[in-house]
Amino acid sequence: MNFEARLRRIRHVVMDMDGTIYMGSRIFPYTLDFLRGLEAHGIGYSFLTNNPTRSREDYLRKLSGMGISCTAEQMLTTSQTALEYVRRHMPAVRRIFILGTESLQNLFRGAGYILTDENDQEAPDLLIVSFDTTLVYPRLCKAAWWASKGVPYLATNPDRVCPTEEETVLVDCGSLQHCIEYATGRKADIVLGKPDPTMLHELEAELGLERDEVAMIGDRVYTDIAMARNAGALPVLVLSGETTPELAKQACLEGDLVVPDLAAFGEMLNL
Repeated sequence: MNFEARLRRIRHVVMDMDGTIYMGSRIFPYTLDFLRGLEAHGIGYSFLTNNPTRSREDYLRKLSGMGISCTAEQMLTTSQTALEYVRRHMPAVRRIFILGTESLQNLFRGAGYILTDENDQEAPDLLIVSFDTTLVYPRLCKAAWWASKGVPYLATNPDRVCPTEEETVLVDCGSLQHCIEYATGRKADIVLGKPDPTMLHELEAELGLERDEVAMIGDRVYTDIAMARNAGALPVLVLSGETTPELAKQACLEGDLVVPDLAAFGEMLNL
């Protein structure tokens, strides 16, 4: 693979967040220099996260607190993607059961949807399962019940765990989906977020970019790199998060670029 030729084509960089530009609440020491280098060379950038526990505004505040200047247009979230998907493709939906945080629930409430709870006996029009850091057992059981009854079922993202600097395992949306599947035999009808290429394709259309003019950077092969492959963007795997060098050797393909971190990729771009 002639990576030099591909790198010369790059006009926009899309970055995963946790494990790529920061870990938990700690920004990596090279992130700001990398972003400044992109700006200096006229390369645009956006951030894309599969973590739906926070709103777009929450992420903008977090990035600002780390010294990163970012507009709402540069912040792509699976929460917003889920809302737009329901609006466009499920216009008859009014009542939704959401296994997710208050932030995700408020996003749908603000858009005019009625949210049901674990005590509601009437079936909702839609079940949404997400990364839920406020999870309680009765709500998990109710989500499984509606899944078992054939209620249309959307998941915000496939991630098994969320990266963290803490000494714990943050069980993410993909693991909750497996829990429901094991209990009921039912898989989600739709799984949004990475590796689905929709968000990248929409960004390319909005900015007038060709697919090979975009690089997608992330720390996970099965979400970030798979999304880049599916979208025709340059897949750039950084080893600053979840993926180990050993796993990268096993899972990466010929067209995937593997680097230690953003700083190393910046050197390849001559930033």
